[in-house]
Amino acid sequence: KQQKPFRKMATQQPIGVPQNSNSLVKYATPVLVSTSGKRLKDTKKKDGKGAGAGNKGQDANTEDILNSILPPREYTLDKQQLWIQSVLSTPATKAEVLTLQEELDKRLQQRQARETGICPIREELYAQCFDELIRQITINCSERGLLLVRVRDEIRMTIQAYQTLYESSIAFGMRKALQAEQRKTQMMNEIKQLEAQVKDLEGNVESLQQQIEDIEESEKQRQEAEEKKHKSDVELFKRANQKFKEDLEKTLSGPKK
Repeated sequence: KQQKPFRKMATQQPIGVPQNSNSLVKYATPVLVSTSGKRLKDTKKKDGKGAGAGNKGQDANTEDILNSILPPREYTLDKQQLWIQSVLSTPATKAEVLTLQEELDKRLQQRQARETGICPIREELYAQCFDELIRQITINCSERGLLLVRVRDEIRMTIQAYQTLYESSIAFGMRKALQAEQRKTQMMNEIKQLEAQVKDLEGNVESLQQQIEDIEESEKQRQEAEEKKHKSDVELFKRANQKFKEDLEKTLSGPKK
């Protein structure tokens, strides 16, 4: 008895619940399942009896598979009303597939998605389009839909691995860049220190060179003075020797008797 007013309210779109235009995946009309903010224990409809019981059971099985592949949305409005919005279980027509393609191209242009390279917007829209295709295929053949889900999950896992590798490579590159910058700073400091040492050593070289020149100049002057003195002594000794020689000759040659 309590569920009857809920079913009447479910035919109207609640204010605050996102419309289907937010996603390329088609969702059914939201269903109000509780007014206390919590889900009721039994919110599923019982299967009918008679000739249509088999079709209803098959439809329920398809809906369960769809809900497992694309989980229903849950919204809480006014902190009391709990709404659930499942994906649409109606088979898609060829016209709807073409409309999906046009809507995909339209949203790619509206949101200015990149045609090449890494683009989160393009990735999101194509993921929604793929989920919508899985929904359409699952309604016609649940086994094919489950196989596509495996393919989708494998692709997402591969992309996630590439993203992890890309992020780790970016982090590695940043670390190497920081290390190179730090090493560059250290090398610049070492270069400045070495340049200062070279400047000091050049000053020492100039000082020592000046000392060498002073020593050579003083040594040259000393040698010139010694040579001059030596020449003077030699001349003095020569004159003395000549005088001694003359005196000796005079003595030897003395007066003849």
